[in-house]
Amino acid sequence: MEWVEVTARTVDEAREKALDLLGVAEEDTEVEVLAEPKMGLFGRLREEARVRARLLPAVPRSKDESGRRRRGSGRVTKETTSPPAPTPVEAAAAARPHQGRTAVADDGDAVDEPKDEPTMESTMSEDRVEVPVAEQAEVAKGFVEGLLAVMGLDEASATVVLLDDDTAEVQVTGGDLGLLIGPRGATLLALQDLARTVVQRKTGARTGRLLLDVAGYRQKRKQALERFTHKLAQDVVAHGTPVALEPMSSADRKIVHDTANAIEGVTTSSEGEDPRRHVVLHPA
Repeated sequence: MEWVEVTARTVDEAREKALDLLGVAEEDTEVEVLAEPKMGLFGRLREEARVRARLLPAVPRSKDESGRRRRGSGRVTKETTSPPAPTPVEAAAAARPHQGRTAVADDGDAVDEPKDEPTMESTMSEDRVEVPVAEQAEVAKGFVEGLLAVMGLDEASATVVLLDDDTAEVQVTGGDLGLLIGPRGATLLALQDLARTVVQRKTGARTGRLLLDVAGYRQKRKQALERFTHKLAQDVVAHGTPVALEPMSSADRKIVHDTANAIEGVTTSSEGEDPRRHVVLHPA
């Protein structure tokens, strides 16, 4: 994974800016401070802080560990014990509503999610195990198909799409899937977390990124955020005043940053602390 390098008034601001550009949580990144800020006369900033960051690389298994896994002892370990699949009621109960809005879209598309989307690395603190992301996705697909069967969604189906070497997405298609998405995507995120947990327990995987999408919700959300950002950017340019958006996940903030930074006359920054961290559009 290539490094991204950013500058800001302070090291903390530069670190947060780098995390927004990568669209992940801090525990999933490696951050290096290249230069501390330097002050000039009368407390004026002479040189900004500079940091670089990248996604944590996958850590392969050691030879000893690989040998132990091949030989096998017949013992049940934490990595190979599979929990019972959650019921639809448990999955729905895991959804949490989102709080508050500052700037909201008026086109009917959802533009906020209740929480960040952690990668597989950020959800476990134990030693990492290298499992191909395609293998992880097949396990997640089996979990989702079982859930669809329990819920009586016979017309729905799940497929695996490899987005890159480290990312796979289980895509669910069919009719009447609103229950799997939930208000503002809350149930979808809860099911994604459950699928990741099942994969970790069954495979021991600690690397790779696993996503779940239902009825193309993610792409629709991305398009809604892009339209929303364009509309707010026009207001910022026209009136010359900053506009704060509602709190968003790091992935959503990245969409806003990327969209706004391509518009002339607008710059962006992230402010606040999670879960209230949000993007602010500024006139350039």
